[in-house]
Amino acid sequence: MKTVFSPRHVGHSGNVELDTNAIVAAYEKPSRAQIIRERVEAVGLGPVIEPNAHDLSTARKIHAHDYLDFLESVYPQWLAAGHSGTAMPYVWPTRGVRADVPPTSIEGRIGYYAFDAGATFVAGTWDAVKSSHDSALSAARLVQAGERAAFALCRPPGHHAGSNFAGGYCYINNAAVAAQFFRDNGAKRVTILDVDYHHGNGTQQIFYARADVQVLNLHADPLQEYPYFLGHADETGSGAGEGFNHNFPLPLGTAWEGWSAALDSACDLVAAYAPDALIVSLGVDTFERDPISKFRLTSSDYPKIGARIARLGLPTLFVMEGGYAVEEIGINAVGVLTGFEQD
Repeated sequence: MKTVFSPRHVGHSGNVELDTNAIVAAYEKPSRAQIIRERVEAVGLGPVIEPNAHDLSTARKIHAHDYLDFLESVYPQWLAAGHSGTAMPYVWPTRGVRADVPPTSIEGRIGYYAFDAGATFVAGTWDAVKSSHDSALSAARLVQAGERAAFALCRPPGHHAGSNFAGGYCYINNAAVAAQFFRDNGAKRVTILDVDYHHGNGTQQIFYARADVQVLNLHADPLQEYPYFLGHADETGSGAGEGFNHNFPLPLGTAWEGWSAALDSACDLVAAYAPDALIVSLGVDTFERDPISKFRLTSSDYPKIGARIARLGLPTLFVMEGGYAVEEIGINAVGVLTGFEQD
């Protein structure tokens, strides 16, 4: 299996985030991707290649044009306003206020295009975001050209980014861009299977009214866990998309037995939908020692995830999402991939 990886991700580093009651160094940091790459090479998974450059034409089909323009320009505007350091939102449009008029000041615009204070900006953020987008599209091209599977080692991740908002360390929704790419290149149906601990709220929002992209999420119950405001089982799509969105919210403390039962149910739905391509939003923050998550999967469980997905027999793109137990992230993420390859 080929891995697509851009060293430009390191530009997004040194930023901070709001973590409940404190400003802390971001949990989503460059070492996550470096450790995964080292593990890919250590196990001989396959070649590691850099992405080709891609324009934003596919991304503009799923993200608002003004939002993408904002992502590219936010940090220069931050500096021009006399600020330095990490650019972070501190006010957001919510119920009872207007959300249809973007502020002209950069301080207001950051909040307008965000749903939390986790997707923050430094000088190299946009270049890293663009390289992550390019990695997803380059890996998708490999699958579209006939590879059984490919791995987009994306950083920053993407599944919390919606059509017009950032959040949860995510800016461009890499899996969603890849899904649109497959649709534009002959796939009649595409499935996104999100196995991250946190619900892929951005992916759900983007495709909620579409029947051509099935979205399935296995995640912690939003009554108890971030992102809180999407991910319930009764969210099944709207309009043409009714019946094509499926959520599997699971209680805190879920271990392999309960989690794998949900995976089996999700895989049954994938098989019934019969997509032409499968995208796996690969988060490994389901790990028992992840610092910001509360599931109890062990390292020995991750190859079994890959093997179960492999049995679907579909062209498969793995797109890296979350996972913050940095010591084990390489073992767990690559474990899914080797389990897929060995099935």
